[in-house]
Amino acid sequence: MTSLLSTIHLRSEQQPERAPASAGLRDSTAERVFVELRQAIVEGRIPPGSKLSEPVLAADYAVSRAPLREAIGRLEALGLVERRPRIGARAVKLTGAGLMELYEIREALEGTAARLAAERMSDAAIADLQALMARHRDEVAREHGQAYFQQAGDLDFHYRIVASSGNARLTRILCDDLYHLMRMYRCQFGMKSDRAREALTEHGRIVDAIAERDGELAEWLMRRHILASRRSVERRLAARNPTTTEDRS
Repeated sequence: MTSLLSTIHLRSEQQPERAPASAGLRDSTAERVFVELRQAIVEGRIPPGSKLSEPVLAADYAVSRAPLREAIGRLEALGLVERRPRIGARAVKLTGAGLMELYEIREALEGTAARLAAERMSDAAIADLQALMARHRDEVAREHGQAYFQQAGDLDFHYRIVASSGNARLTRILCDDLYHLMRMYRCQFGMKSDRAREALTEHGRIVDAIAERDGELAEWLMRRHILASRRSVERRLAARNPTTTEDRS
């Protein structure tokens, strides 16, 4: 896949005026298939561990092999697809250990993002973040403290802070890569939160630290918040299957 993309890039530099008219259409088709496959994998309509058959998928999505392979390659880069010798591409298999690794990575990276956001967010962006928190408080109250972890609002809060860090590479790692894996675990593990109200309170403290431009405190609060979430998930996973630590899905 890398060599193919390198070849295309080289040819585009050598002959930019002769780019095929179908290139834009092919790119848009690959993007559509990528988005639809990503959603199907995240939501479990393509089950974890199942093989991605190119003939079947090409027929299902009414596309040729070229854009399909490009889409699968992008999903592999996101960690949603794994490729093994003599087996081919498969939807990634979820494990409790894998989820814990994601939390460990998030603790470090999102702590950094919170510190940068406190230093770099505009006053208007902070006001928007405070308004988001007000909406989340209303939503949690309506759901009696049961929905915050499961719904997109929780990740939306984290997304806002990461996107406001001013670090494009950090944003790509977290928002384009890790958060799709987190959504996949949340959708398919089907775990209800037992700390929605606590998480909401922790979010509020992080926002207050950002509003006060206290980057050190914002980083510490974010790291502690994600650590608390990880420990809560660990307890739920252990309660599901206390005899297994490797594959808890």
